Formats: sequence, C-alpha cells, structure tokens
Amino acid sequence: MWSSDSDSSDLEILFALSDWDDSDDSRDDEIALVRYKNRVNYTKTLDAHEFLLRFRLDKTQVESLLGEIYPHLRESGARNNGISPLHQLLLTLRFYALGSLVSVGQFIGVSKSAANQIVRNVSCAITNLCSKYICINNTTEDFYKIAQFPQVLGVIDCTHIRIHISRRKVPEEYKNRKGSYSINVQAVCDANLMFMNIDSKWSGSTHDATIFANSVLKAQCEKKLYGNKWLLGDNAYPLKPYLLTPILNPQSKSEELYNESHKKTRDCIEQCFDLWKRRFPALGLIIRTSILSANAVIIATAILHNICMTNNVEDVPPEVKIPDGEQVPVQDALEVPKNIELETLLANHFKVEDI
Repeated sequence: MWSSDSDSSDLEILFALSDWDDSDDSRDDEIALVRYKNRVNYTKTLDAHEFLLRFRLDKTQVESLLGEIYPHLRESGARNNGISPLHQLLLTLRFYALGSLVSVGQFIGVSKSAANQIVRNVSCAITNLCSKYICINNTTEDFYKIAQFPQVLGVIDCTHIRIHISRRKVPEEYKNRKGSYSINVQAVCDANLMFMNIDSKWSGSTHDATIFANSVLKAQCEKKLYGNKWLLGDNAYPLKPYLLTPILNPQSKSEELYNESHKKTRDCIEQCFDLWKRRFPALGLIIRTSILSANAVIIATAILHNICMTNNVEDVPPEVKIPDGEQVPVQDALEVPKNIELETLLANHFKVEDI
C-alpha cells in the first residue's frame, strides 16, 4: 500500500540536487544507496494545483493515461523496492517537468540508471497512443478566422531539441548550425495549437526541406490524400502545389497581402512550440538520455500536449527556468518561381479590390 505521509520536503530535495554530465556507472551504485522513503500516493496528498504544477497533467488525465498505457508497463523489480506503474508514470512526468534524472530518481527513491530506464519505458508506452491523439484533420474554418487564408490544412515548421549523451560521442550529424547538439523536430499543428503530425528522428544538421522531402506526410500530400488543401511553411521549404511559402520579393499589393495573411496564419506553429516546451520544460533544457529515448520523450510529450489541449488542462508556469530557445541560424531560403496554385490564389482571393 502507498503511504499517505506528508511530502512537503520533496521540492526542497529536488532543487538541492544537481544533475551531472559525465559520471561513471559506479555513481549509480552511490545513488542506489539512497534511503528508500515510503512512496507517497501523490494523487491523495497533493491538492489539484500542486499536483498539476509538479506533474503537468491533472489528476483526471493521469488516471486516464495510466489506464491506457498500463498494458505496456510492469512493476519494477526488487532492486528499486518495487515501483508501481503509477509511480513509474509520475516519475516520467516529473522528468518532463524538471529534465533531471537525478532529481526525479530521488523523488521516487531509485537510482539514476533506474530512473533513465523508467523514463524510456514509460515514454515508449505513451508513443503507442500516437495514432489516437496525433492525426490530420480536414477542418479549415478555424485557420480562415485567423487571417482569411483559405483552405489551410495545417502549418509546418521545425524546432530544435537539445541533447547530451553522457560518456558517449554524439554523432557529428547531430551538431546544428549553432554548434550544439540537437534533434531537428518537424511538426504540423492546427489552428487550435494541437499537433497533427510530428517527426523526431532527424539530426540537428538536417535541413528542414530534407526532413519534409523524406516524410510520410509529403508522400500523402503527393497522393492528394487531403484534397485541395495547403500546408503553410516558411522559405526553408520548397513551394509545392500543396505547400505554400512566403513570396520572397513581393511586387504587388496582392502579394504583400498574401504574405501578411500567410505570416499571421503560420504563427500558430510557433505558438504551439512555445506552449509545448513551457508545459514540458525538459524540452527547453537539454535532454540527457540516449538519442532513442530522447525521440520517445519528444513524441510522448507531443501526445500529452494534445491530451491537455483537448481536455482544457490549465497551462501552469514551469518550476524551472527555461533558457531561450535553440536559436539555430536561419536556413537558406529556397528561391523558386510561383506555381499555378499560388498564381490562382493571388488572383482569386488576394486581389486588392476584394480585400
């Protein structure tokens, strides 16, 4: 049974600890000597606001999520004093909130290596829900309300998530233009700031256009799976019949109006990224796990972001300071001639006299 003892000192413990980058495996043995405290049922001992602050989901959503991923989890062995699926989930959510394996391990009373394993297992379990919670919808009306840009399927962009792999050399392709190591994550969101598509398997040096060119999404668009609707992207992407980008050198009022509407509508993806990283601060710090685990964390938090948005879970401030985002230098713009779809849109919708 879970203890109901007070855990008022937990935050002090968490912030007193610090993570390390290049420790030996023997350090895990030191952490394993930590005195196991009775594991608390935080759903009982924390009020609603404190629970949301610590775990980034409310109690209702944690209970629901646990039910969905329970078949993919098992209770940990005796080495870590038996960690229930609930505490595995709470430990993982705590990692998403703090970004420190040492701190979250101490939070539950396990070693750093055990915490790392739990975060990986739970994150992978959550990714099994991807097709349920991250999918393309064909609603365009909400986008039109933003800046009167018609027939928008979604807005697309990439963002960098910084990574660090202890005791191992990170492949050079993960070094981005700024010189740090990252995963370049491509995502599409809707007008309500929910993810409709996400791809986290690309290294930080990969150009946005390359990611899109090799994506399932591009193949689907080529097959006209979503009909006569457009993705909106910046000039790192190629102009396509199904992907519209800004006009680099507008020569008319119609082209200027097109660019203005395009920019306002495309801003949804930046807002989505900002909200996602604020809700799960580990994404704005440096993920110190294996690359495969980092990929799972990225997808899992995107799923949780959508769950929170769907259920109107409050966006509470993070407990940790999130540094400014990974400002990778702007990629070279792709200078391409207008296509017939863009010409038709300019003539039929962005004519000056119709605005």
